[in-house]
Amino acid sequence: MDTRTRLVEATQELLWERGYAATSPKDILQRAGAGQGSMYHHFAGKQDLASAALEESAAVMRADVDVLLAGEGSSSERVIAYLERQRDSLRGCRMGRMTYDADVLAIPELLRPVAETLQWVVATIATVISRGIEDHEFPAGTDAHQLASMVVATVQGGYVLARAQQDAAAFDAAVDGAAGLLRSWSQQ
Repeated sequence: MDTRTRLVEATQELLWERGYAATSPKDILQRAGAGQGSMYHHFAGKQDLASAALEESAAVMRADVDVLLAGEGSSSERVIAYLERQRDSLRGCRMGRMTYDADVLAIPELLRPVAETLQWVVATIATVISRGIEDHEFPAGTDAHQLASMVVATVQGGYVLARAQQDAAAFDAAVDGAAGLLRSWSQQ
């Protein structure tokens, strides 16, 4: 693995663990096993490197979500698969975690991949739900965007509950509740 890739991957992990503000260039270099000048050889600075790391995390998240939502099954089954996907709920979401970091919120280049990715997830789920409405899996008056927003908010909120209680069962309860609701609609 080349130095640039190691720097990006180390930054992805540190952002997920600590956030932007609590991650220093020294931490990144140490985690990547890279020399002091390496970061500045490949990136203009910490912000540029963090931006590249967030773009990579966004691409991975989109690919993971796309596999679930473009897979086999009915629309409701695919949305439920998104909800029930195995996650490390005590670590939280790589993208959602960034919304708690004041520095990320204040730097448009860092916030953009986070906001765009979460918007993309909502829009992609809304497309699947719209198809489910057409196929009579969901009630006719269902607002696909609102329901998709609820699904994403359930996952993100589940992370918050699990982390606050240090108990993955809190995440599971939120997801199980939303999945149960979707199942009850699709069985009517």
